[in-house]
Amino acid sequence: MKAVVALGANLDDPASAMQLAVALLREATQVLAVSTFHQTKPVGGPPQPDYLNAACIIESELTPGELLSLLHGIEKSMGRVRIEQWGPRVIDLDLITFGDLVSDDPTVVLPHPRAHEREFVLAPWLEIDPDAEIPSKGRVDQLLFALQENSP
Repeated sequence: MKAVVALGANLDDPASAMQLAVALLREATQVLAVSTFHQTKPVGGPPQPDYLNAACIIESELTPGELLSLLHGIEKSMGRVRIEQWGPRVIDLDLITFGDLVSDDPTVVLPHPRAHEREFVLAPWLEIDPDAEIPSKGRVDQLLFALQENSP
């Protein structure tokens, strides 16, 4: 199944962390595309350094739950510690979409519940898939345009 994964990092060496995360994803899935890295301001949470963000499209035979476990395993192996919501992190891997699946199962909510509100997810994703859509939310290009129109 085709899935979209968002990557982010803002501690230590974010670019190296994201490159390593992509390499680890390549070991367990077929990585079809990876965006460039985008420098972004943090959203929410405590004062912290800017982030690098990216998106990748993968193909995997894993179930959504297995893929989410893989992403959490990669984060843990790279030293991610979940201390505070929206706090700084060595690496963050979010499962954004899994095919056209829409799920409100608390263990795997799909699509990611805030992806359509986050320019740092939409811009890198649009770069690698100009026709991308978020199931039940709309086209990524239109969602991104609306966010940019409404930003201060």
